[in-house]
Amino acid sequence: MKTAQLPPVRVTPAVREEIERVLHEGESLTQFVEKATLDAARRRQAQQAFIARGRASLAKARKTGELYAAEDALSAMRERLNARIAALRKT
Repeated sequence: MKTAQLPPVRVTPAVREEIERVLHEGESLTQFVEKATLDAARRRQAQQAFIARGRASLAKARKTGELYAAEDALSAMRERLNARIAALRKT
């Protein structure tokens, strides 16, 4: 498979120096930019999926009329969290 290039990004010398200070040993600036780009793309995909699930849930709630109070939902999540914490403490 052929590789492709990302467009060059112009930054100030201070920005480049800041990035270079946080590079891991043996890591190149190119590797850092590639990883940062992939991480940002994956984060956006997760955000878009989250929004899509929320919109689908809202549409379903409007269609069925089945709504839950925020406090009830949070309470159920707290119960699941507390049960999981208790189970982990036993092991």
